[in-house]
Amino acid sequence: MNIKQIRNATIIVEYANKRFLIDPMLAEKGTYPPFPGSVKQDQNNPVVSLPISVDDIISGVDAVILTHLHLDHFDEAAQRLLPKDIKMFVQNEEEAKEVQNVGFQNVEVLTKDTVFEGIQLVKTRGEHGRGEELLKLMGEVCGVVFKHPSEKTLYVAGDTVWYEGVQEELDTHEPDLIVVNGGDNQFIEYGSLIMGKEDIYEVHKAAPNAKIISVHMEAVNHWTLSREELKNFSKEKGFLNSILIPEDGESYTF
Repeated sequence: MNIKQIRNATIIVEYANKRFLIDPMLAEKGTYPPFPGSVKQDQNNPVVSLPISVDDIISGVDAVILTHLHLDHFDEAAQRLLPKDIKMFVQNEEEAKEVQNVGFQNVEVLTKDTVFEGIQLVKTRGEHGRGEELLKLMGEVCGVVFKHPSEKTLYVAGDTVWYEGVQEELDTHEPDLIVVNGGDNQFIEYGSLIMGKEDIYEVHKAAPNAKIISVHMEAVNHWTLSREELKNFSKEKGFLNSILIPEDGESYTF
């Protein structure tokens, strides 16, 4: 298995000889306005460039997984640049229709027992923030667990904070590797939308033997947790050896 951090939540997972592109945000630096109601209103999104070319990102991809359709997970550039016949996995029928409406022809809704080329893909739950009002505003999200006899179990949690649903997914699937979206991105009025350092610490405590990879960092204007701060915090809490905090373009083989 190889996991390559591209930028933000965009990663490439090579798993059981298949190549998955997850949550592609492919625009050039500064293409979109800042997310409103958040910090760093002077920075357009994305705030950093892609580390490799779009051609290199798309090349050889067997399937795309969209955990949800927010701009920083499936942007206009991705809609334009991805081949329209590529396999697309989405979280529900409503989003399947949206993806089909922009021209994609091979769209499938993830379930708890989806199988792709012998790889089990399990749709998992998530909560994109805390509080009824914020959850309604942010909408439904999912993650995905990858399982195959020849590979370790991988859990890509998606845009979620720590809550009992994540605990249950960890208990159910006992993943060896956990990708968390860990930039503690926030709206000023509502607080955290995804995991911050304390959330990630809870993940570690719930799955102490798993390796955590924190992505979705320092790439869109509303991030509040830096790689450096997370590294220092994990050292202070004694789980630095259990976490990887990749730079954009960095990859790991397991």
